[in-house]
Amino acid sequence: MRGYFAIGVEGLSKPMNFGNLLRSAHGFGASFFFTINADTAVRNIRSDTSNTVDHLPYYAWEGIEDMALPRNCQLVGVELTDDAVELPSFGHPVLAAYVMGAERSSLTPPLQARCDHIIKIPTAFCINVATAGAIVMYDRIRSMGKFAERPVATGAPTQVRPQHVQGKPVFRSDRRASIFETE
Repeated sequence: MRGYFAIGVEGLSKPMNFGNLLRSAHGFGASFFFTINADTAVRNIRSDTSNTVDHLPYYAWEGIEDMALPRNCQLVGVELTDDAVELPSFGHPVLAAYVMGAERSSLTPPLQARCDHIIKIPTAFCINVATAGAIVMYDRIRSMGKFAERPVATGAPTQVRPQHVQGKPVFRSDRRASIFETE
């Protein structure tokens, strides 16, 4: 899969959610994890059994103005708003940082304004922040990964995705192309 992604939470307050989301980020291949204005108690991790902090950079930004995302990285807010794009219909950016609101709250208006996109998981109500993060990361790898298409019918055989075959070099100039021709 090309590109990278990160995941974070604004205003996180529960260590179990921090640990669960951090572990999921590690498992799904995130490039880094971040929090914005998180309670310092969240760092008292008990549920990260993969020791993610030894393998994945973690940025603890005090406020939105402290965020320092890499160049060309698009910020994608995950929020239940009327105008948010539903996750199954969303085209994930190649370079993305996903951010969610904390437990029992939403993304703040200033953070929503900073987002390049706002998406929502099509549920009837808000779900646990660690669960929501795992769903977003799964959707990203499912839609951008190199997986075989799903079968149309239940129980139908799955098709193996064909192996990629590298083609001949493509040149803009006929003179260069003739140098490399083997036929």
